[in-house]
Amino acid sequence: MEPVTLSTHMIDGIEFAERPGDGPAMVMLHGIGSNAASWAPVMAYLPAGWRLIAWNAPGYGRSEPLASDWPVAADYAAALLRLIDGLGLERFGLAGHSLGALMASSFAVSHSERVTQLVLAAPALGHGVRPGGVLSDKAQARIDDLERLGPDDFAKARAAALVHAPEDNPAIVSGVRKAMAQVRMPGYGQAVRMLASGRLLDDVARLTVRTDIVTGAEDRITPPDGARQAHDRLAPDYRGGLVEVPHRGHAITQQAPGAVAELLARATTPA
Repeated sequence: MEPVTLSTHMIDGIEFAERPGDGPAMVMLHGIGSNAASWAPVMAYLPAGWRLIAWNAPGYGRSEPLASDWPVAADYAAALLRLIDGLGLERFGLAGHSLGALMASSFAVSHSERVTQLVLAAPALGHGVRPGGVLSDKAQARIDDLERLGPDDFAKARAAALVHAPEDNPAIVSGVRKAMAQVRMPGYGQAVRMLASGRLLDDVARLTVRTDIVTGAEDRITPPDGARQAHDRLAPDYRGGLVEVPHRGHAITQQAPGAVAELLARATTPA
């Protein structure tokens, strides 16, 4: 599969990578330890004429962090709306990986008229903590480890867990580690707190957009049971497919880009 050529731009303080096209538009939101580049393998499987956009979430890459120290998913959805309006997109497919699934679902709940189809990849359910409350030990450890180790060693310690059979997939592990080594405070800390307060199951129950879910059967970060719960909570009229890809882990956009792209390919309404 030929690699895609992306151009990077800024709109209203948000950085995004784009593969231009005159066909349907697809917007892609990355996970907590990643960035826009994580979607490049999926983009390579999508039709050449499609307009493909992957943002760097607020606080990632050159995107400005959010104003709140403890943002919620709706704050990221509001930032996404600014980007979408700046791009002049009226209708588009939307995909979110891991933490990006919380952002994408929040956006689709509030702006269903803009979204042709929603795809959630290895969705994070969130922890349901009240904003401003006490983080779980696991969530707090994410912030503490980044501050203690620094981005490079933080990525070395965590990247392999995102990939099934990392010893057999060194190139994928390397790509995950490279992206994770680019996370910085305060953006990462804001994202951790949003994850802590996230309630994906509540949001998916309110969706009025066809929603498909894909997950790695060997995902240890967001295990497949969470994807099944989210799929079950979708209203029957909007419940799309649930795909569990065998022998794949959390980094599903890198380990199974073709499977993710197959679901994205159902978003065929022109922008």
